[in-house]
Amino acid sequence: MIIATTERIAGAEVSETLGSVFGVVVRSRGIGGDIRAALKSLVGGEITAYTQMIEDARRQAIDRMVQNAHAMHADAIVMMRFDGSEIGNNMSEIVAYGTAVKLRRSG
Repeated sequence: MIIATTERIAGAEVSETLGSVFGVVVRSRGIGGDIRAALKSLVGGEITAYTQMIEDARRQAIDRMVQNAHAMHADAIVMMRFDGSEIGNNMSEIVAYGTAVKLRRSG
């Protein structure tokens, strides 16, 4: 599956637009992570546990989006984006979304 943040794929043209696809993940930070983050915020720097959590959530959101696109028999996803938000005090939502398309190779 080709995934692009652009509306065009080099060497191909969109022959059919199939519709929107998305993948959603909600993760809880947990009390241990919150305590470590609070301590780290006193001295500054990256909070690696949160960084890893968000990276994992983005990968999982992409995987779910791709499954959605496969179900639509898409060749690619164009205009892919991420969005994120907080839910309550300790949960994060990550959404990967884009447009599923069929491609025709140009040449």
